[in-house]
Amino acid sequence: MTGAKRKKKSVLWSKMHMPHCEDFKQWCRRRLPILEWATHYNLKENLLPDTVSGIMLAVQQVTQGLAFAILSSVHPVFGLYGSLFPAIIYAIFGMGRHVATGTFALTSLISANAVERLVPLNSQNLTTQSNTSVLGLSDFEMQRIGVAAAVSFLGGVIQVAMFVLQLGSATFLLTEPVISAMTTGAATHVVTSQVKYLLGMKMPYISGPLGFFYIYAYVFENIKSVQLEALLLSLLSIVVLVLVKELNERFKRKIKIVLPIDLVLIIAASFTCYCTNMENTYGLEVVGHIPKGIPPPRAPPMNILSAVITEAFGVALVGYVASLALAQGSAKKFKYSVDDNQEFLAHGLSNVIPSFFFCIPSAAAMGRTAVLYSTGAKTQVACLISCIFILIVIYAIGPLLYWLPMCVLASIIVVGLKGMLIQFRDLKKYWNVDKIDWGIWVSTYIFTICFAANVGLLFGVLCTVAIVIGRFPRAKTLSIKNMKEMEFKVKTEMDDETLQQVKIISINNPLVFLNVKKFHTDLMNIIQKENASNQPLDEISKCEQNTLLNSLSNGICNEEATQPCLNQKCYLILDCSGLTFSDYSGVSMLVEVYTDCMNKSVDVSLVHCTASLIKAMKYWGNLDSEKPIFFESVSAAIGNIHLNKNLSKLSDHSEI
Repeated sequence: MTGAKRKKKSVLWSKMHMPHCEDFKQWCRRRLPILEWATHYNLKENLLPDTVSGIMLAVQQVTQGLAFAILSSVHPVFGLYGSLFPAIIYAIFGMGRHVATGTFALTSLISANAVERLVPLNSQNLTTQSNTSVLGLSDFEMQRIGVAAAVSFLGGVIQVAMFVLQLGSATFLLTEPVISAMTTGAATHVVTSQVKYLLGMKMPYISGPLGFFYIYAYVFENIKSVQLEALLLSLLSIVVLVLVKELNERFKRKIKIVLPIDLVLIIAASFTCYCTNMENTYGLEVVGHIPKGIPPPRAPPMNILSAVITEAFGVALVGYVASLALAQGSAKKFKYSVDDNQEFLAHGLSNVIPSFFFCIPSAAAMGRTAVLYSTGAKTQVACLISCIFILIVIYAIGPLLYWLPMCVLASIIVVGLKGMLIQFRDLKKYWNVDKIDWGIWVSTYIFTICFAANVGLLFGVLCTVAIVIGRFPRAKTLSIKNMKEMEFKVKTEMDDETLQQVKIISINNPLVFLNVKKFHTDLMNIIQKENASNQPLDEISKCEQNTLLNSLSNGICNEEATQPCLNQKCYLILDCSGLTFSDYSGVSMLVEVYTDCMNKSVDVSLVHCTASLIKAMKYWGNLDSEKPIFFESVSAAIGNIHLNKNLSKLSDHSEI
């Protein structure tokens, strides 16, 4: 008896502790997204557009790699490595199909603070200038890339730790106005850092609080030292880049392959500089020697990790926020999903592993995502193909970039930041939708340019949370209705067939960035659940559904629902009497709900809306103007549904 019990206990213990094969496969697919999309890759449909996109992406990766390496205060060749290894790692672990990880202006700017602080330029004369180091570079250059690699390593470790702690669920605190303001402010910093190259000026490294203003003060104080040749070449390059890119964007539907103006400009400028010997004749600063090949891996210096912890946190947070915004935007545009927590793992490994290959901190960039959009990339294969061409540059073409003028490279970077800089236009949108979000945008931008991107991001999040906490206690959370009276009116005004197709949902809480995702998920689940049912009810059933966050309020969402008839038009009425206020995220979510429902053949009506909500929704979304959407009461919306149904019946009889 005892032996049987022991045997039974051992079997139970083995079942509890032995992982199932299917569970392990599912875990691998979840943590290695490449196993999911690679097995379903369509060579005939996707290989050609991915190849074209990969070639165009490689051009931008190379130019940005060179420029952002210099922005990070390291040798340009390390920017090429930073464009290669992170892209491969992210293609394996990342979920964004149109996200190209590589060198990034914001993370380079942050890591430059650590490089200039620990290995300042005036220490160059104190280090050995021999060419016996890796790739024939001086010990000074190797010390600098060691600091940048340490920032990348520690920043990646922090991101992996955030993945382990499942902090991806906290990304709802990062609202669109905060991200927009932070990235715009950081782009302004990057443009400012390129001013010395655009003007051909020799300028000391300036950073710290209000460093943005000190740089321009230095420029105006030394305006006479501006190099006219560099200024004219910069202006010409910017004009050509903007003009050709605008033409590419305007006629992209008529031409199959856009003109790679970045590559053309690099070749033309390098050839002209070589033929005219601008470096010696006019003193024009060029990129300089770029060694061939990839050195053997080496661990970053661990003894300085404690000295770069501030920059590492900035790289981890700013890089992740900017990358996640691009991944979510591409997922929304192309109808697929992105796991916020998995992105922590993907970007963390994209920083940790490449740090052993002399790479600077990495993240996704808006310019590269725009290239993948415009060239029709389908999957992450485009990024892997771009890595092949980057390898060709590293092993063969790199030394030919010696004559590339720095002012031309700076011009390419400034024009590439156009997507971030034009976010200033969002101010009008925020002003019309929610003036508090407009204030958050402006204040976050000011903090970013006065201090740093990570400081501006932290301020924006704290400011947003403080405002929501201040607004919620004054919010009306419950809406009491006489549901029997409403049901009686519905029964007397509509026939049974129409009655079975109407769903009335009451929103009884504010709709803000804290609860918009939960609201959308629950609402779509209700609709899908009703559409999947085949058994219609005889009358409207009453139930309670909490579509908002339980931790924020005690309100409920009262739902009168019926099972819709299959293959017939369904109707959804959203009662907004309890929606006391909404921010920009709430308004955009209501518009998204309207669009999704219309795509599912569900007519949406909104009742008891405030004038400010109606104005914001009309401004934000391209709503159907041919038929009314907003009504003063539920009975008015039901009457409109009944009228439209009678008109459709009359039109059907007239056709017969």
